[in-house]
Amino acid sequence: MAHLSRPWAFIVISLFSLAVYANDLTPVSTTLPKQSSIAQTLSLSGSLTAEKRALLSPRVDGLVAEVLVDAGSEVEKGQVLLKLDPAISRQQYAQSQAATAEAKAARDEAARLVKEAERLRKQNYISESEMANRLSNLALSEATLVAMQAAQRSSLEQLRRHELPAPFSGVISAKMTEAGEWINRGTAVLELVATDLVRLDVKVPQERFSDIDKNSPVEVLPDVYPGQRLPAKINAIVPVSDPQARAFLVRVVVDATDISLLPGTSATAVIGLNGKAGQKLIVPRDALLLHPDGGYSLFIVDNGVAKRRQVSIGQQSQNGVSITSGLQLNEHVVIRGNEVLREDQAVTIVNE
Repeated sequence: MAHLSRPWAFIVISLFSLAVYANDLTPVSTTLPKQSSIAQTLSLSGSLTAEKRALLSPRVDGLVAEVLVDAGSEVEKGQVLLKLDPAISRQQYAQSQAATAEAKAARDEAARLVKEAERLRKQNYISESEMANRLSNLALSEATLVAMQAAQRSSLEQLRRHELPAPFSGVISAKMTEAGEWINRGTAVLELVATDLVRLDVKVPQERFSDIDKNSPVEVLPDVYPGQRLPAKINAIVPVSDPQARAFLVRVVVDATDISLLPGTSATAVIGLNGKAGQKLIVPRDALLLHPDGGYSLFIVDNGVAKRRQVSIGQQSQNGVSITSGLQLNEHVVIRGNEVLREDQAVTIVNE
């Protein structure tokens, strides 16, 4: 019986076709449009740069004793990156400590003499002038102690400045000194860039100036991570147009907390344009018929009859084409068989 399956299948298909064409009905396939929030977007390429970048220099002059990092080292805020030879400053700090101790001893002795004078004065054993003199000496010794304490703090700060800490977390991108070199304040010794926040500068055509503001939605597609779409926001819009490129600068800050982006690499910013967002109807590309004048139309099925609709299209994506006007949500759109359809032609829906 197996050899009879194909002839019987052919007879069934033939009978179906005869039944369809006997009634002069054209078979078509249809679908309902999908509703999706697709905004018109603008895609622009640019280079990623670090939002924070610093050329670090020592805070005092001195001889480099040790460089604790190298190019490519990841560092945390406050981490010591470089040390200068602190021998002289350490001696100065020791001297200030001794001077402070001496001033404190003198102050304590002056306070003791005043306390003794107060007791003797009650018994009239010392004169009022002597009492005033001891009080004056106590005031002078207290002032001297305050000055010595300030000098000690200053020498301690000078000693601490022989270490160069990281002002923020990031990566050392360049190392410009080695141990044994004499360096002065203002001489760059290390370059530090932050990688947690990077920015992307793009040039936007001047005719799009009114369509973009700081609240426009943005996604960044880094070329080093194909397929990744990172959230971002517009940080600055420079309204001065480039007279040669006819464009203005838009600076986008990228949220790269979950991924490591490299400054200097390329990326694409996808910016949603104002006034173009909202619920859009999406249909397959096969539903659209292109006219010689560049316009588009499609067929819908209304009570078994084909009706042509002139439509305006928006953004195209892998999900289909957005229809901005000319179509309703619940209308059946023809996606197969529309090439030979005519207005008001009777159709039958198959494979829906």
